[in-house]
Amino acid sequence: MWYPILIGALASYMLGNINGAISVSNLKAHEDVRTHGSGNAGLTNFVRNYGSASAAIVVLVDAGKTALACLLCCLLLEPYGYGMEGKMLGAFMVTLGHNFPATLGFRGGKGIMCGATAALVMDWRIFLVLLAVFAVSVLLTRYVSVGSLMTAVGFGIGFSVMYWDHPWIVAGSIFLCLLAIFMHRANIGRLIKGTESKMGQKGKKE
Repeated sequence: MWYPILIGALASYMLGNINGAISVSNLKAHEDVRTHGSGNAGLTNFVRNYGSASAAIVVLVDAGKTALACLLCCLLLEPYGYGMEGKMLGAFMVTLGHNFPATLGFRGGKGIMCGATAALVMDWRIFLVLLAVFAVSVLLTRYVSVGSLMTAVGFGIGFSVMYWDHPWIVAGSIFLCLLAIFMHRANIGRLIKGTESKMGQKGKKE
């Protein structure tokens, strides 16, 4: 069983190296999105600097690679009775690849789109709750980072509650939650200082 795990983990990590924001910014403007705004290779920074016209392509790339990673690992581990654990493995590794891509200098995004897509693939009920949490948080605060952080916390809580009898799923969800919080540490610092950009504002160089 270790061979399918290793194959799935490696393939998922490499899929994570395919970054939508970087790819589209290169194709659209022949430049790297990481040279603008917050320096992050995520959807929010892309929209702030290039507009929303091409955002759907960024979402398609990042959501597509996550769904593929989850389904691939599920396919590999389903014969051993660990289909759901396989999906979480795919989510975990593709997020690592997205956040720390070896082929892109280990400077990627923050993994929120990966987590949201993984939730949709694994349990649509949790996905709908996370979608509502994100929307309400952003509408109330106008901070995308607050919505992202609340979504990350909801991911950890949601899967821990719904799959309490699957320790690997619980462990994976908690790790992804903590990883997302860690990736937003600069945002948290700016929120505390009151310098975080609100929705509709241009990103600030970190």
